[in-house]
Amino acid sequence: MIKFVNLTEHQPVCYYEIKMASKNLVIVESPAKARTLEKFLGKDFTVKASGGHVRDLPAKKIGVKIDEDFEPTYQIIKGKEKIVKDLQEAAGKAKLIYLAPDPDREGEAIAWHLSVLLGGDKKIKRIEFHEITKDAVTSAVKHPREIDMGRVDAQQARRILDRLVGYKLSPLLWKKVMKGLSAGRVQSVAVRLICEREEAIGKFKAEEYWDIHVRLSNNSEFTARLVAKSETPLGVRPKEKGQIIASEAEAKKIVEELKQASYSVKEVRKKEQKRYPAPPFITSTLQQEASRKLGFSAKKTMVLAQKLYEGEEVKGEGRVGLITYMRTDSVRIAAEAETEVRQYISAAFGAEFLPPAPLRYKKKKQAQDAHEAIRPTSIARSPEKVKDSLSNDEFRLYDLIWKRFVACQMSAAVFDQTSVDVAAGDYLLRATGSIMKFEGFLKLYEESSDEAAEGEGEALLPELKTAEKLKLLEVKPAQHFTEPPPRYTEASLVKELEQKGIGRPSTYAPIISTIQDRGYVIREGKALKPTDIGVTTNRLLVKSFPKILDVKFTAQMEDKLDEIIEGEMKWTAVLKEFYEPFKAALAEAEIKMEKVKKEILTDELCPKCGSKLVIRQGRYGEFMACSTYPKCKFTKSTPEEEAKVKAIQEICEKCGKPMALKRGRYGEFLACTGYPSCRNIKPILKKLEAKCPKCAGDLVERRTRKGKLFFSCINYPKCDFATWQRPGTEKPKPKEAEGE
Repeated sequence: MIKFVNLTEHQPVCYYEIKMASKNLVIVESPAKARTLEKFLGKDFTVKASGGHVRDLPAKKIGVKIDEDFEPTYQIIKGKEKIVKDLQEAAGKAKLIYLAPDPDREGEAIAWHLSVLLGGDKKIKRIEFHEITKDAVTSAVKHPREIDMGRVDAQQARRILDRLVGYKLSPLLWKKVMKGLSAGRVQSVAVRLICEREEAIGKFKAEEYWDIHVRLSNNSEFTARLVAKSETPLGVRPKEKGQIIASEAEAKKIVEELKQASYSVKEVRKKEQKRYPAPPFITSTLQQEASRKLGFSAKKTMVLAQKLYEGEEVKGEGRVGLITYMRTDSVRIAAEAETEVRQYISAAFGAEFLPPAPLRYKKKKQAQDAHEAIRPTSIARSPEKVKDSLSNDEFRLYDLIWKRFVACQMSAAVFDQTSVDVAAGDYLLRATGSIMKFEGFLKLYEESSDEAAEGEGEALLPELKTAEKLKLLEVKPAQHFTEPPPRYTEASLVKELEQKGIGRPSTYAPIISTIQDRGYVIREGKALKPTDIGVTTNRLLVKSFPKILDVKFTAQMEDKLDEIIEGEMKWTAVLKEFYEPFKAALAEAEIKMEKVKKEILTDELCPKCGSKLVIRQGRYGEFMACSTYPKCKFTKSTPEEEAKVKAIQEICEKCGKPMALKRGRYGEFLACTGYPSCRNIKPILKKLEAKCPKCAGDLVERRTRKGKLFFSCINYPKCDFATWQRPGTEKPKPKEAEGE
């Protein structure tokens, strides 16, 4: 029979009610995942994709009834009407409906919205799996559950919080600064971190300090570093414990005294040192390591990980998910995965590489333990076996995940470390050296770091005995200057957000992408630098909304969202607690916030329509535009920017017209003034005070696609000279064993 059911407020849906339905319906988020599940579930199941969220707050209005306990008004997302209708029709014919979006808050919310659109029938069940393998999927179907409204309410609270901040603050910024700006509860805090780091760099004053190293011999040479005088620590960096050598005069005085001293071994200490592997990946550490080792942005890493999770065609197996769910902050490993990887390590590397018991890693205090760590779904699918099934970037990421997981269950690396104290009159010098005794997990994988590695390397010191006399070969003073804190990279910003409890695994990549898309931050190489508009906006928001942009307050809000999941707080109470002080601060800012919006009328005329040009503030700095905009859309650089271009004196090699200075999300660049007929763009090259050794052309700074600095001839491609070493500097010497 034909039955009409009003499933949405938008339109009735007609479908055939079949009493003896032959198929079950499974709804996932992506078509790729749907194809993988169809293979596992067989002919009794139909699998369809929702394409992510199907309902949301309206795009062009706030969609929240603030005075009615923050009741949201949801509507079908534009462009999703056909998908919803198709799902409703399939649901009407299905015996049972299994909702299988991703196993997190967003996925739970998608499942809830789907259940509402499909009538909220009792035949609707929620299933979740953390890896897309046949065992995991069939087990999930056998053990369905109800929708977790704690997760749904936490997602609703987050969505409404972000909507309130965005819809209330953005118009204020349009009025006070410039149109097109936006603010976000979490993104604005991320911009604040970057701006504060830039401010610290600007205020930084370099301090001079000196190190003194001494080459010694007992028939075999080694180097020791000055560490103390009369038991007072000496020669260390500023702000570290001890007294620095702050000037060349001090260094020279000590050098002369050391040249007159006699040297003998005061103490020799030997010990075995173990280095243990890093935990398996969680979302944040995967993003950090992929940035350091592979040069991937956080966004790119998550896109690739999603593909590996949803499934690829593997020779001999068909479609299969290659990794577990990639949005997680848990380092937990399933028992069966532990067993499998231990068997692999024993067989592939030998018993000595396998610890007596599985290595267990301590989870973070705020970590949600519902998901596992990120790992391969099967260790048997080594990177080499699946390489032909993956794109180059997918393979590189899978290789990283696979090796990290195997390494996390391998034996520790073992080093023999020797530390020698040398007496020289009132002075004490120290030399340390180590040699690898057993490579352990380092045979397969070593974690990288944002900071430059410091230490003495793996050089082996000669055999030395207490009281042994030593011969002085050379005293080497070295001048240093303290360096400012480095700008954040995507990797270090993710680490900072995680450590401060800002956002959750699913939000790191969107946050970093958004602040660049909005023009608040640009990338220079790998470094994230705030733009003028980013600095201005941050200054105004911090002054008027100190609580909302407070790092600790933002972290506390994340904790409250977790409390909603646990049933310890009501989502509406969290919103009310946030909104009342926010509303008061907003009203005050409307009156007191400084207006920095600039539009300076000039006497220069528009070459297109003859109207006067005005100077306006853009996302990447000032520019000139026609005063009749949007009627006339002519724009050009300011006189100051044009002066920079004249100094560069670049001519477009494609059409012969002058090049203009432009700013984009990655910094300044040159673009042809013949745009749009000529779309030629060029990077701005910084010339060095050095000439090319091959053709005598100027040498310039350039960067690889991954942001690494190198130096090459300006006449490229005619001249192909390039070097990693900055011209005019000495090539770094090999590391020697030296003091701590």
